[in-house]
Amino acid sequence: MSEDFLKSVEADRRIFYADILVDKAHVVMLAEQHIIEGHVAGAILSALGDLERRGEEFLDNVLPLYEDVHTAIEATLIKELGEDIGGRMHTARSRNDEVATCIRIVLREDILKLGSALNSLRRVLLSRASEETETIMPGYTHLQHAQPTTLSHHLIAHFDAFSRDFERLEDAFKRTNRSPLGAAALAGTGFDVNRERTAELLGFYDIVENTMDSVSARDFIIEAIACCSNIMVNLSRLAEELILWSTSEFSFADIMATGSSIMPQKRNPDYAELVRAKACTVFGCMTAVLSMLKALPLSYNRDMQEATPHLFNAFRATLSSVEVMRDMIAGAHFNRERMREEAEKGEMFATELADMLVRNHGFAFRKAHRIVSSTIAEICASAPDTLQARRDALKNRLKSKLSGIGLSDDEIDEAMDIRANIKRRKTAGGPANVEQAIEKRWEILKKDETLISHKEEKLRESLENLERETEKWIRKL
Repeated sequence: MSEDFLKSVEADRRIFYADILVDKAHVVMLAEQHIIEGHVAGAILSALGDLERRGEEFLDNVLPLYEDVHTAIEATLIKELGEDIGGRMHTARSRNDEVATCIRIVLREDILKLGSALNSLRRVLLSRASEETETIMPGYTHLQHAQPTTLSHHLIAHFDAFSRDFERLEDAFKRTNRSPLGAAALAGTGFDVNRERTAELLGFYDIVENTMDSVSARDFIIEAIACCSNIMVNLSRLAEELILWSTSEFSFADIMATGSSIMPQKRNPDYAELVRAKACTVFGCMTAVLSMLKALPLSYNRDMQEATPHLFNAFRATLSSVEVMRDMIAGAHFNRERMREEAEKGEMFATELADMLVRNHGFAFRKAHRIVSSTIAEICASAPDTLQARRDALKNRLKSKLSGIGLSDDEIDEAMDIRANIKRRKTAGGPANVEQAIEKRWEILKKDETLISHKEEKLRESLENLERETEKWIRKL
């Protein structure tokens, strides 16, 4: 039981292939630096290739017998090659720099997967925004009717939030993609290792230079989970809107849903609700990692072992949530008539009425605001029967109050027209400019998609080169 307490087998399944890559790069470097003989390197590299091909069988049957994946791989090589050969792989290395490198390799792949998924979600949002440029809906503050806008404008707002999430991920990738390998336990090694060479073989941008920092830094994990947390905040906000919009009270949208086990008529927004809940899971991962790392002295401490599962859990929850949200938005049916109907309610033209008094008749805005506000309150108190009756009463009351300024019916009618309200909002980023905004964002998205492809290609080239270097030493056997 006491030995089981130390094990990290479940998390280590995720880093098995990364560990093989690290082993290969390290052995190639040891041979190039003449720290181990060429035939030793070739034998180790050949055995590592065999072990990689046995992946699932090794993970299911061998890994559980050992404390961690690093020990399991080394023990297997020693068993198959003998200690004089297999026992040389770990020369000039510690588990401390080894595991830190493995985590970074897995994490950078996860960052690229999540970035690609975000781009897919953004592409769907932008496509739907392009379809809804004329769909008028209420804009809300405090969940109260505020000003009219368009569904396109609303969807672009979510697109922009996810664009910032993409930028944060891309920035985190830069700090993740640095190699700790060669730092050994904490003070480096007395062997003449070439840290830059292993970084190159593994596709890292650079090394984490200070050897104590190399093995003890987990801020890249904090940063990565923080990126996930931000994404989940934005996903949860969108999920909450979709849940509200799918209610009978709103009836703005039909979204992915499931049925009730007892009520035949029910359609439950379970997917959106789970996205909202998974945000809490990711926040929990963030809190756990911050708590366990906040007081650790330099350099390595075993507490760090517990941070890795939280990292993987956060990315798993975030990636699945992004993918589900993409599918929800892609398949959503928006009720344009209901949105327009609600946009006509609640005197959402009131701001434009006040602005019109300022623009056309020189009122101070605060005075115009007070007049419009008090007039609407008076009309609401009299409770006209229909929407048109309310508007007619408001128009007549306003003209009566301001009889001395020559206020015309046309001025008031234009200010009360919802579509005209929207077309006046030509402020940069406003709802009158959605076509230009969409065109601009297509260019941004294409650039970000190319960025992911470029990073993936560079990593692929580096790892292909590592395989070529590995084969060179195997052929010398």
